[in-house]
Amino acid sequence: MALPISNKKALLEWKLYLFILPSLLLVLTFAYYPAISAIYHSFFRWSGGDAKEFIGLENFRMALSDGVFWSSFVTIGILVIANLFKMIPPILTAVLIHRLKSDVSQYWYRVLLVLPMIVPSLVTLFIWKFFFDPNFGILNNVLNITGIKTLLVHIDKFFHWGVIHEGVPIAWLGEPGLIIPSLIIWGFPWIGAVGVLIFLAGLQSIGTEVYEAAELDGVNSFQKFLYIELPLIMTQVRLNMILMMIGTLQGFGLQFLLLGETGGAGGRGMVPGLWMFNRGFIAGEFGYACALGLFLFVFILILTWINNRYVRVEK
Repeated sequence: MALPISNKKALLEWKLYLFILPSLLLVLTFAYYPAISAIYHSFFRWSGGDAKEFIGLENFRMALSDGVFWSSFVTIGILVIANLFKMIPPILTAVLIHRLKSDVSQYWYRVLLVLPMIVPSLVTLFIWKFFFDPNFGILNNVLNITGIKTLLVHIDKFFHWGVIHEGVPIAWLGEPGLIIPSLIIWGFPWIGAVGVLIFLAGLQSIGTEVYEAAELDGVNSFQKFLYIELPLIMTQVRLNMILMMIGTLQGFGLQFLLLGETGGAGGRGMVPGLWMFNRGFIAGEFGYACALGLFLFVFILILTWINNRYVRVEK
């Protein structure tokens, strides 16, 4: 005997609940519990063990007067601005792939972009660290062979930087004045596979009739990009911008592997995430590190709200 439609819906809902509840418990255990624990321990003097001492808002008062922590926001601000410009190459690459007439060519270009993602990011970071080596690194060798090193020496003399000298290898990761430029250069030519694929998804949603109408109006390739493609992928641009800002503000793995836990010479590569790691795992001040994390959380939340509030997508 067949069940009534209402009973079938109720049975389906119970099956959904049976699936959702374990997933919700896993999310609460592995996502929300660490966050709640960080908030809780930010009010304690805690070194990571069972012993802890309640100190109220003392960790937050220490954070407000922590010069290293707040100066690290200057470094991360420069990197965020640089990463905004680094979004341009993935957009242009996605447009070029999208404009290929052959579907087979588009497929293989996408494959070539995805293949580097198979290589662990840790390996990529170590390779880049070798690139920056002053004596054997590829970067210095390319600058010497192409003669760009001589040009950089003249620019250095003109601006009185005192970081690049004739006959002396450029210490990209050892000279305080070159640490931030090194972090910006990292990843050149800045064509990330994930970003390109996200932009491609947006471009492929543009109807062919839009291109046909544009061709009838006689628009050139640049006008097609400026007035059609770029406005119609602004949703993807906005998404990538939010992910980039959050990833840059939270990240510290690049700085840690290239420069160490102190942020390199003079601490010029210190970012908020690296200072949190330093206070927690080097100094053993886990409670204080949790308080720093809450400040960073509020900062990211404000920037995300500003982006959602003022970066409008109008098509």
